[in-house]
Amino acid sequence: MNIGMSRVFSLADGWAESRHSVPAEHPAAGVTPVHEHPDATWADDGPTRGVEAEVEDGAVLSFPQLAFRFSDKERAFLDEHWADPKAKNISVRWPAGELRGAAGDPARHAELRALIVRYAEYSESLALRLFPHYRGRLRRGNSSFRPIDVAGRETSWRKDDTRLHVDAFPSNPMQGTRLLRVFSNVNPNGQPRHWRIGEPFAAHARRYLASYTRPLPGSAWLMHRLGLTKRRRTEYDHVMLQLHDHAKADIEFQRKSPQAEAFFAPGTTWVVYSDQVPHAAMGGQFMMEQTFYLDVEDLQRPETSPLRTLERLLHRPLK
Repeated sequence: MNIGMSRVFSLADGWAESRHSVPAEHPAAGVTPVHEHPDATWADDGPTRGVEAEVEDGAVLSFPQLAFRFSDKERAFLDEHWADPKAKNISVRWPAGELRGAAGDPARHAELRALIVRYAEYSESLALRLFPHYRGRLRRGNSSFRPIDVAGRETSWRKDDTRLHVDAFPSNPMQGTRLLRVFSNVNPNGQPRHWRIGEPFAAHARRYLASYTRPLPGSAWLMHRLGLTKRRRTEYDHVMLQLHDHAKADIEFQRKSPQAEAFFAPGTTWVVYSDQVPHAAMGGQFMMEQTFYLDVEDLQRPETSPLRTLERLLHRPLK
């Protein structure tokens, strides 16, 4: 395993100091790999390209020298007061390009939006260089700036992102569509982004599929009809939500499952399929994030996707 962040070490080195104050009891065996790459440019002439197999197999791709830089004027946005306290992030929603979640001086919101849009454009250039097979297929999702410190945020257990989980959304069914994410630590004070990274997806799914319960007939139609979901929830979405919730509610899993801590230093960018890699954000402030969507059929190897993995494990299509 090529471990390539500022620092990655076993759970025993530190999660006991996290907000949950749970003692660590499991070594970092069978953990999702992290692959480091030397890129220092977002442009098309960077050295790394054609690494679809790495990310589709479930690796986290880390670029410790690939910084997203703020201009002197933009550095004024490195202040949590620009975020609406009711919003988790400041985001630009596509395709309309609407800015949401911003507070502070409205006269500067256009500059804040331009900063986030620039990150979206850089991230797209990077993704298309890293994954040329995705050209013409990758779709831009929300772009966000996260100025709030992860540590200490009060929330419900289901929304608590300091607990290991794979991404799944109750109101926004993905229907198998992949969630590719590009993150950059832009902290000006030397603070790393602190993650935990868990076991490979197939092992994670096997852990909870024995307790899986199928959706009630007609429930997906009714939730969509009532406006509770943006589109019809497939059985795939139902499974993924149960994996998400079971993992977050399972304190023994959070304590004892294979996992490693990761510290992404300021100036680091990392790329991951967040629907495939169990992850938890334990600490850090000031981060950029870009989401991309990709249909399973447009992967270089569709059989590696969570959808196809779950279908193999359950011996049936999830529609």
